Amino acid sequence: MSRFAVTYRIRATDAAEARARAEGIAYEQTVEVPPDVVPPGFVRDEIVGRIEEIGPDSDGFRATISYSPESAGDDFHQFLNVVFGNSSLQKGIRVIAIDPGPEIRRRHPGARFGVEGIRRMARRPEGGLICPVLKPQGIGAEEIARIACLCALGGADIIKEDHGLSDLRTAPFRARVEAVVAALDRAELETGRRPAYFATLPGPFERIEANLAFAKAARVDGLVVMPGLFGWGLVSRIARDEALNLAVMMHPSLTGPFVVSEGSGMDCAVIYGTLQRLAGSDLSIFPNVGGRFGFTEGDCRAIAKACLDPNGPGRPILPNPGGGMSVDRAQEMQAMYGQDVAYLLGGSLLRHGEGLGAEIARMRRALDG
Repeated sequence: MSRFAVTYRIRATDAAEARARAEGIAYEQTVEVPPDVVPPGFVRDEIVGRIEEIGPDSDGFRATISYSPESAGDDFHQFLNVVFGNSSLQKGIRVIAIDPGPEIRRRHPGARFGVEGIRRMARRPEGGLICPVLKPQGIGAEEIARIACLCALGGADIIKEDHGLSDLRTAPFRARVEAVVAALDRAELETGRRPAYFATLPGPFERIEANLAFAKAARVDGLVVMPGLFGWGLVSRIARDEALNLAVMMHPSLTGPFVVSEGSGMDCAVIYGTLQRLAGSDLSIFPNVGGRFGFTEGDCRAIAKACLDPNGPGRPILPNPGGGMSVDRAQEMQAMYGQDVAYLLGGSLLRHGEGLGAEIARMRRALDG
């Protein structure tokens, strides 16, 4: 059975220490016992991680370790557990690449819709997609719906709820969704066009299944899901459900500790690109260059490449940069990201009040011009 491989950047003073740390990872991520305790035969020969390659890197050493799919099982959580479970607790180890191999690709086929499916859903066959965000916390469901209507009338392709709307008393999930869907119905009668609507999926866990069923019945097109809060398995569970048939937009809340430290965690292209595709996200939100989160142009390009690489796992998915986005940056961002991208517009758009629809139309002209 084909193995999958994880490449780690390891901090070490010399090659001998690097190899010792790599061997430690190979055991830690699988059997989690000393080498002399490992049973001979199948466990030693197949289950224990294998160092396939090791050598110097720009910031220490790089080691590629392969693992048996039998260690990962069929559960996405267990796959992640093998990739970086206990070793994530050690300083100076960072996941910089994952090659899932054919068997893990088969077990985790990825996005249900991907780029092409989201384009069909949004009725935007080419060009960048405009994705305004419904916010802020504290306003009522009807006010959120009014903003959604203005966005739809202005020509938005996707309308996304802010991840912080949750199921708050000011705008409860079900009342909010019903109000937004009704507002989009009214806008469609006027324009003949309907944007895709992504509602933020709230907890608690005991209500998630009921909330999924409600979202489907309410005619939501997709859900904003936060794997950093709810777990990556929830993304996979939604993506695999043929009857549910809802798209997934990943929000990166609480994933920051994985990416902000250069010496530990995971490269941003891994967590916002490769893992999103394997888990089943259709759109991957990440902080845009020039915004308040400090992601560089190199970071953003790497994420977009990982989302769209035709050789990556599953269907290519849409990079969904947000933060620091404005109409004035539209052409700059298009030159950087190309055509397959969905732009989040939040606070900069809301500044225009009743004129936010006109601002969306101006962004459309900037992207198309």
